[in-house]
Amino acid sequence: MERELVERARDGDAGAFEEIVQISSARLYAIAFRILRDRDRAEDALQTALVRMWDDLSSLRDPDRFDAWSYRLLVRASYREAERERRQSQVRAIDVRPPSDDGFARITEVDELEQGFRRLTPEHRAVLVLHFYLDLPVSEIAETLGIPVGTAGSRLHYAVKTLRAACEAEARGAIAWRTTAT
Repeated sequence: MERELVERARDGDAGAFEEIVQISSARLYAIAFRILRDRDRAEDALQTALVRMWDDLSSLRDPDRFDAWSYRLLVRASYREAERERRQSQVRAIDVRPPSDDGFARITEVDELEQGFRRLTPEHRAVLVLHFYLDLPVSEIAETLGIPVGTAGSRLHYAVKTLRAACEAEARGAIAWRTTAT
């Protein structure tokens, strides 16, 4: 993010903050969606994070760290949304992308990945998103989330391991289902 723009917003310039929102909201929404796996909850987390950013922007000491700071606020808002979801125990439909040219196999892969991702905790989803979607190294993930580097590395390792195991289990179930269905 451009330092001058962040400084103007930090000094109370609502127009500068609006510009920041226009520049960064699509990226922030994508992160929240990847953590929460629900469009409405991702929008809620984004709105909560944006309000918090505006309220707390004057306390941001280093404008060059705006992106990491905004990710931290968004991830925390996503955690709160996930907790609210757990308390409400709502059942949601799976959001499957349109099939590609390889048809059934592609749908099955996307569904297996989605099911595996949903089994992860929001904390584990967050490190996966920050690492694989934003391409952040473990040290920056730790800084962004405000956790020790070892914890970030451990969460990433566990999340990948759990996701892989869940996808393999889903694949075995799909193979068994196809075998008995024919």
